[in-house]
Amino acid sequence: MVANALWGWLKRWKEANWQRGGKPIWAAKEWKDIATRVGRLPVKVRHVDAHIPKSRANEEHRNNEQVDRAAKIEVSKIELDWEHKGELFLARWAHDASGHQGRDATYKWARDRGVDLTLDSISQVIHDCETCAAVKQAKRVKPLWYGGRWSKYKYGEAWQVDYITLPQTRQGKRYVLTMVEATTGWLETYPVPHATARNTILGLEKQVLWRHGTPERIESDNGTHFKNSLINTWAREHGTEWVYHIPYHAPAAGKVERHNALLKTQLKALGGGSFKNWEQHLAKATW
Repeated sequence: MVANALWGWLKRWKEANWQRGGKPIWAAKEWKDIATRVGRLPVKVRHVDAHIPKSRANEEHRNNEQVDRAAKIEVSKIELDWEHKGELFLARWAHDASGHQGRDATYKWARDRGVDLTLDSISQVIHDCETCAAVKQAKRVKPLWYGGRWSKYKYGEAWQVDYITLPQTRQGKRYVLTMVEATTGWLETYPVPHATARNTILGLEKQVLWRHGTPERIESDNGTHFKNSLINTWAREHGTEWVYHIPYHAPAAGKVERHNALLKTQLKALGGGSFKNWEQHLAKATW
């Protein structure tokens, strides 16, 4: 499908020594192989005189004319169909590989890698993308932090914290400390190799205290990385009330749990459908 749809591009790339704008095109080795295979397709030809007066045309000529007319219509439809499918195939690849960006950003990303796509094909792929739809739906859900027990707090005074687990990176990072500001839903993240009390304190000091001030209240589950003497001492020294959620009581941790799910969805989208290189995408997914 791709070979048929992109034959025009392959020819131009081959003439340009598999470069575009002086830079090697994306997956040049694979495109060379496709061009070689397409060039070896067997073709059988039989010559029949055409464009002769009807008075001199025999049955073979008339049959050829009918076949020619039918073929032009059918081949035209097929070529358009294959070209459209090929365009969508590449647009879908570009959208996934670029991290589920918007139309214009995906267009630029693909063009920088030697792939010319139409804005219409990119728009269609984005419209049909289940991952993008899930992210948009999650963002449309009414925040859980409006009113209730958080109404008495000012911005930065109350937070919920938790850890999420992800595939281990080459740098040894496997966990992300997630910190959600209770009155607005503002998210801060801090990647660490281990979920420990010391890393929890480091994350809070770097991402919360230095940026938003000292919290009056922090909520978390009863994990050992939260419920221990080191955390208790730190909270007491900073005048922070540390509150532990009731086990298996989901509503209590609703804010941070919802952000955890959304963060994972966005990291997977930015990784092209997997959590590959998630640490590189963490800042963008957080914002």
